[in-house]
Amino acid sequence: MLRKKTNGVARRPQRSSILNKVAETSVDRRSFLRGSGLAIGGLAAISATGGTVTQATAATAAQGAVDTIKSICTHCSVGCTVVAEVQSGVWVGQEPGWDSPFNLGAHCAKGASVREHAHGERRLKYPMKKEGGEWKRISWDQAIDEIGGGMMDIREESGPDSVYWLGSAKHNNEQAYLFRKFAAYWGTNNVDHQARICHSTTVAGVANTWGYGAMTNSYNDIHNSKSIFIIGGNPAEAHPVSLLHLLKAKEQNNAPVIVCDPRFTRTAAHADEYVRFRPGTDVALVWGILWHIFENGWEDKEFIRTRVWGMEQIRDEVKHWTPEEVERVTGAPGEQLQRVARTLANNRPGTVIWCMGGTQHTTGNNNTRAYCILQLALGNMGASGGGTNIFRGHDNVQGATDLGVLSHTLPGYYGLSKGAWAHWARVWEEDPEWLANQFDMLKGADGKDKSLQNLKGIPVSRWIDGILEDKDNIDQPNNVRAMVLWGHAPNSQTRMTEMKTAMEKLDMLVVIDPYPTVSAVLQDRTDGVYLLPACTQFETRGSVTASNRSFQWRDRVVEPLFESLPDEVIMAKFANKFGWADRLFRNIEMEDPETPVVESITREFNKGLWTIGYTGQSPERLKLHMANQHTFDRTTLRAVGGPADGDFYGLPWPCWGTPEMNHPGTPNLYDMSRPVSEGGLTFRARFGVERDGDNLLAEGVYSKNSEIQDGYPEFTMQMLMDLGWDGDLTDAERASIEAVAGPKTNWKTDLSGGIQRVAIKHECAPFGNAKARAVVWTFPDPVPIHREPLYTNRRDLVADYPTYEDRQSYRLPTLYASIQKNDVSKDYPIILTSGRLVEYEGGGEETRSNPWLAELQQDMFVEINTRDANNLGVRDGEQCWVEGAEGGKVKVMAMVTERVGAGVAFMPFHFGGHFQGKDLRDKYPEGSDPYVLGESANVAFTYGYDSVTQMQESKCTLCKITAA
Repeated sequence: MLRKKTNGVARRPQRSSILNKVAETSVDRRSFLRGSGLAIGGLAAISATGGTVTQATAATAAQGAVDTIKSICTHCSVGCTVVAEVQSGVWVGQEPGWDSPFNLGAHCAKGASVREHAHGERRLKYPMKKEGGEWKRISWDQAIDEIGGGMMDIREESGPDSVYWLGSAKHNNEQAYLFRKFAAYWGTNNVDHQARICHSTTVAGVANTWGYGAMTNSYNDIHNSKSIFIIGGNPAEAHPVSLLHLLKAKEQNNAPVIVCDPRFTRTAAHADEYVRFRPGTDVALVWGILWHIFENGWEDKEFIRTRVWGMEQIRDEVKHWTPEEVERVTGAPGEQLQRVARTLANNRPGTVIWCMGGTQHTTGNNNTRAYCILQLALGNMGASGGGTNIFRGHDNVQGATDLGVLSHTLPGYYGLSKGAWAHWARVWEEDPEWLANQFDMLKGADGKDKSLQNLKGIPVSRWIDGILEDKDNIDQPNNVRAMVLWGHAPNSQTRMTEMKTAMEKLDMLVVIDPYPTVSAVLQDRTDGVYLLPACTQFETRGSVTASNRSFQWRDRVVEPLFESLPDEVIMAKFANKFGWADRLFRNIEMEDPETPVVESITREFNKGLWTIGYTGQSPERLKLHMANQHTFDRTTLRAVGGPADGDFYGLPWPCWGTPEMNHPGTPNLYDMSRPVSEGGLTFRARFGVERDGDNLLAEGVYSKNSEIQDGYPEFTMQMLMDLGWDGDLTDAERASIEAVAGPKTNWKTDLSGGIQRVAIKHECAPFGNAKARAVVWTFPDPVPIHREPLYTNRRDLVADYPTYEDRQSYRLPTLYASIQKNDVSKDYPIILTSGRLVEYEGGGEETRSNPWLAELQQDMFVEINTRDANNLGVRDGEQCWVEGAEGGKVKVMAMVTERVGAGVAFMPFHFGGHFQGKDLRDKYPEGSDPYVLGESANVAFTYGYDSVTQMQESKCTLCKITAA
């Protein structure tokens, strides 16, 4: 892999290079690295660039004084440190963070070229609006005045829910928190972000199994895994640097890697066992593996007895999934799944990894719960080397989710109940009545008025329907009339033909982003569109939460470029226009009336996010960790000496209590081998103490040194009093608790942190010690079951495994059976799925605007199996049409390959700027069009939403393919 394969001059691609338009000169490797800001230290980056590289020094970047500033890559959730080299305020070069325990001196292609993201010439440079079909430059004052004035008019006429605030996983924690608070002050729950369409089914499924909906261990802890089971994930392309950690386990532990995927991916190329299965059959596949585990008695019986509730009901369902039935439904041979089951049983602890291949289904919550149940059966939870390592997508999608940029909850997963709003009103020191009066009312079926303050809003996956659906079918007074897409790629969403119609029906479309995005060109509007240039994350500061729940602090690398502004400043501008900035920033320090002090925002959410332990991570502690990365162990993540001695890197949540309590963070959730004060944890007592006469609390097991040596419920003031531990409270803590609800105050609502502090003093988990539940009685399918996709070509299975009946959910009608009953498989016989490429990320606007990445992948394409291509007359490298089952079609290049099986096609979802055969380049504002354009895969993807979260179905639909 490290041998020199070329003469040092980059070979020209067979097709005309897009960089020819930028420079006609030959680019050798040294120039490529220097020009793109690369100074790469890891194999992941070497493989991306195709040659050997050496560690750069500041002196080679530029002559003279060069400052080095640490930041975090803005792409995936691994959390790689970027060391920026800045001279005279200009970012002149970069290195990977050699001290970072996450990337260990490595970058992937995207991370290695982030300097171009900040300095990119294709960025939006100033506010613009479309007027008479032309893009017109305007000032910030004019933009805020016109947009804000128009929104207030809409609010007056149609209510606050007629403006939709679509947030971003690209916001840092402080911006995400402020954004959700901002929406609350506007008076709507029509606020959401990308987590809805990537891992919402993970959060719901996992949280409802054992308490928290997040990655349980860490990338680094995979070093301790004895086996690695990956399903619906392709980390080699989506999270390339994570492969450093996986391959360490494979090499040092001889850990077998099992990859289950409909497509032979780059990750599958590393596998000891590759299982190809039919898209949309994850539950059947996992139950097929569990069938062999139960049949042979390989389950961990003692773990199940003491720490799991409901496994007998799972066993009853699994009995149905014999090897013959599993092969009929999934296509995976029984003898192969027996081999997989034996491998997992013989190599414990093993970890399970999944990504969007498992989540983006109408049955996504069933899939994620099935993965969890597999780990519970094997006894792999709460163990180093085990757990469910859920790889999140964007750099701060974990943080933005935790901070409540969601239509169904306030920050910290408190929900939308009156009690939840009362808690946050106390944190904000806001008048609850004023806050409630910001929201509209809705007459319920019983004829009584209900406040929309307590009802779920429309999710991002369905904003299209918020505009297009008949008003009488929506559970809010009026349709959505204005959309604010704040750091969002619309081409990452399905049903794009309908999206175009929805955009054109709006009164106002506002895009706030460093780049214009596909939103600027998809619609054919002549006016009512605004583009506002937001900074990149390298032009502001704040914290971000990596996939493993660790916080990292970004320092600002450069001042805002062009006329762009930080997101928190833009929010302040709108809050001033709306007249409640004084309330919004009541307890937040301000540099000036439009510039919040970022650290002050951190301190405010530290005061309120007790549920998930976002309370101990003060800005000072986070900055200390960033400055002393070299002191943290690369596997345990624990500091060995130094100023952060004993802390786990990034204080992974829950970091209990106040910052002064100095909790070290929790590296592996539910690990009872440690005391809670040192990062240990039990399963959360979130679901009560009894169900149908069965005990839901742990049976005779507890975290190390716990003074309660059995299961116990969540802590309240009354429980402290009953135990005689209330005497450990300070007078100030006691007064704070009394002011909330006296003895009824619990660990989540005590603003002093006293209840948490005292519980942990006695080495108990504040949230209790319970069993995980394998059966979620509050979900449509309490036991996860297989249901055929809405668009399926296996009509023989529909009667046996039907979808749901149509229902109302998240304010909107949601269709299931009425779609599945129509057989379109004769006209659309091929299963269509989607995924990521290593070169691009998300909707691709940033990365396709980066010349160094654009050079690597210039064409949108579809992977089609050799047999299908030959039968359809489609040739490799030639153009073809891919038409989805609802009529949306894309013109793309064919890649004829055995990566996909016969009857399955794959498209990446990073492209935009073409629409159904038409090039839209001339619709971008001058100079802002990405170097690479292409059809959006989601034009062809169809209707379908998860029964619990409204996750979109973008991994399993039907299509037909024809030569162009």
